[in-house]
Amino acid sequence: MVSRWTAAITAVLAIFALACEGGAEGGQPPPPPDSPRPGLPSSIAALGDSITTGFGSCLTLAACQRNSWATGSSSRVDSIYRRLLEANPAIRGNVRNEASNGARVGALADQAADAVRRKADYVTVLVGANDACRTRIEDMTEVRTFRESLDRGLRVLKEGRPRAQVLVVSIPDLYRLWEIGHDDERAVRAWGNRICPSLLANPTSTAEVDKTRRSTFRARIDAYNKELSAACRAYGSRCRYDGGAVHRVRFSLDMVNRLDYFHPNVDGQNKLAEVAWRASGLARRAD
Repeated sequence: MVSRWTAAITAVLAIFALACEGGAEGGQPPPPPDSPRPGLPSSIAALGDSITTGFGSCLTLAACQRNSWATGSSSRVDSIYRRLLEANPAIRGNVRNEASNGARVGALADQAADAVRRKADYVTVLVGANDACRTRIEDMTEVRTFRESLDRGLRVLKEGRPRAQVLVVSIPDLYRLWEIGHDDERAVRAWGNRICPSLLANPTSTAEVDKTRRSTFRARIDAYNKELSAACRAYGSRCRYDGGAVHRVRFSLDMVNRLDYFHPNVDGQNKLAEVAWRASGLARRAD
């Protein structure tokens, strides 16, 4: 009798031990906490201009990458990087911000080459504001040239990291900035320091020449966004355009810094991150 009970207990313990060793699903042990999560990138790089460097978001007119909507590590901004980190700890530290202040679309190829060297799995692209923000309307980058440079930059990514995922973000509605700020004395004073003169010069003027200049600027941004969409579509299934989501954001002056009344502050960077994250399609995979 004792031997039968002993044998039964031994069998139960053996089964329990096998179950513990095999894990709860499929007989496989659970993955270590920092192992890559399938379907989510384990490295990220951001390309673009001063919006992506976080310029002006740290109380000085300088880059502040820790507050970047794309790659920021600060707890003040729920960046795409921080959102990915919460879902996929393997991405920790594997982040590069290749954006540079004043960059135009012509700089995209070199930035993309850096992202390739860093073996980025996920790449964000936000570029074009500086191509329109020139001294004169005549100096704005031609639409055809914009597209050629854009395609060249994206081609570097596609050839160097063919399996990387790319998020192309629309250019914010800079014309709205004039709409909400041209009757604010502080904003007008800041813009007098040659902030995007092709749009913001003579901001209070109602002269026909100034109205024409602003509408021309607005149309050029719209044209750039169409090319961003088309270039991403031509790239293929690994590229996703935000569908104009960032451009449609109805931001307020509370979302730009108080030094130049142009670049996003922390609230503005958070809004960019929120909208871009929703448009990226990553949220569904991260849940």
